[in-house]
Amino acid sequence: MKLFIYEHCPFCVRARMIFGLKDLPFEQSVIMENDIDTPTRMVGRKVVPILQKEDGSFMPESMDIVRYVDSKKAPLIADKPVDDDIEAWCKSASSTVFNLAVPRFTQTDFKELSTPEARNAYIQREEKAFGDLDALIAKTPELIADVEKKLAMLEPRLNNINTISTTDFILFPILLSLTIVKDVQFGPNVHAYLERVSKACKVALLTDKAL
Repeated sequence: MKLFIYEHCPFCVRARMIFGLKDLPFEQSVIMENDIDTPTRMVGRKVVPILQKEDGSFMPESMDIVRYVDSKKAPLIADKPVDDDIEAWCKSASSTVFNLAVPRFTQTDFKELSTPEARNAYIQREEKAFGDLDALIAKTPELIADVEKKLAMLEPRLNNINTISTTDFILFPILLSLTIVKDVQFGPNVHAYLERVSKACKVALLTDKAL
């Protein structure tokens, strides 16, 4: 199997997680941000992640990929509903998280941004979605204060949880994205969660790229 991704993409993190958790071999390929033709040829639109299955066919949609790969090796991991409280937290926090993370993604040395054309295409795409990225960088102290309040609310929910389930495919990519923000303070339970899930799924945090 071959997985086509962007390194920064939280939806791609989901697909990468299941391969690591199941310890299944796969080939990983990074699509350039300005490459419209490759994903369109595969699935009809510019989207990632995309899984090329054993028969050569292509599958988009991160959770569809998770469930497909999950089915390849017992026991199942992503077979239970997502925790309602965690899902609600993710919805409440995601705007702040990505207002912090996205401007930093545009400045970081991800493979999909390794040419000026690819980086410019990504910046233009994110400016359409998020507005003035420099203005968001300027709001960093305010945004960090907001996200740390939300992290404090999450802290008790992650106490003494040692299993991985469907919920983690929603929560972990959001928290991982936040690790690219240099000055965010994670509580002990959130920090331990990040380290544990990162190790289990073999997906590195972004702390070494933090800005």
